Amino acid sequence: MSPDDTTAASPTVTPADASAAVLAERRENVLLITLNRPEVRNAVNAALAAGVAGALDQLDEDDSLSVGVLTGSGGFFCAGMDLGAFVSGESPWFGDRGFAGIAQRASRKPLIAAIEGFAVAGGLEIALACDLLVAARGAKLGIPEAKRSLVAAGGALLRLPRRMPYHVVMELALTGDTLPAERFHEFGVVNHLAEPGSAVEVALELADRLAKSGPLALAASKQILQEQWDWSSAEMWEKQIAISGPVFASEDAKEGASAFKEKRDPVWRGR
Repeated sequence: MSPDDTTAASPTVTPADASAAVLAERRENVLLITLNRPEVRNAVNAALAAGVAGALDQLDEDDSLSVGVLTGSGGFFCAGMDLGAFVSGESPWFGDRGFAGIAQRASRKPLIAAIEGFAVAGGLEIALACDLLVAARGAKLGIPEAKRSLVAAGGALLRLPRRMPYHVVMELALTGDTLPAERFHEFGVVNHLAEPGSAVEVALELADRLAKSGPLALAASKQILQEQWDWSSAEMWEKQIAISGPVFASEDAKEGASAFKEKRDPVWRGR
């Protein structure tokens, strides 16, 4: 869901509001980001959008962080847009990051969604803005916007047809029905299933696996995979080289090769 123009979140949102609505906790070189409005099922208002945007800024700007994990408090991921705040004129969009501070521009570094309970409407769109999805078995995922005379324009209608069969997406969009996480796992949208209550644990384990790789290589690989959809055959190699070249020339690339030869763990510097 998105308006005609993606305006910044309300100027009345204070840093305290944003930090209360979204928690950011360091786990070594992983940033755990938690949507923290359980009283409204982590629905997105201006404060939450600003908090997510701030957490993504922190993830991208801190060279000691390699990966982010995004989850929700209270046993569920997110119910989407806070309709009460929306009706009162509050914006759930934040600058060029779009809906929930993430839908149009997520982090430069890899981001993993850890879903418990449900991720519906804008909540699923937040998850789809992430690079990998971990979901608890039985969690409900869907885009029920049409039932409220709204449109899932926060990325679901753009991203889902690239990731699962067209007619399945059409049914989801037109009926507004949900499907269990297991079904999304069959389609490859959910990377890993977890037992209920353990989605964050499984996501953090996955994040630790990612964080063993070079941070420059992680960001470059993500960028190439995301941007290559728009590249023609004539330009794709040139554009890939422009992104990957600096990684090959980096100190980390030399460190990776040396560590492999010396049979030791690499020490990444992010440069």
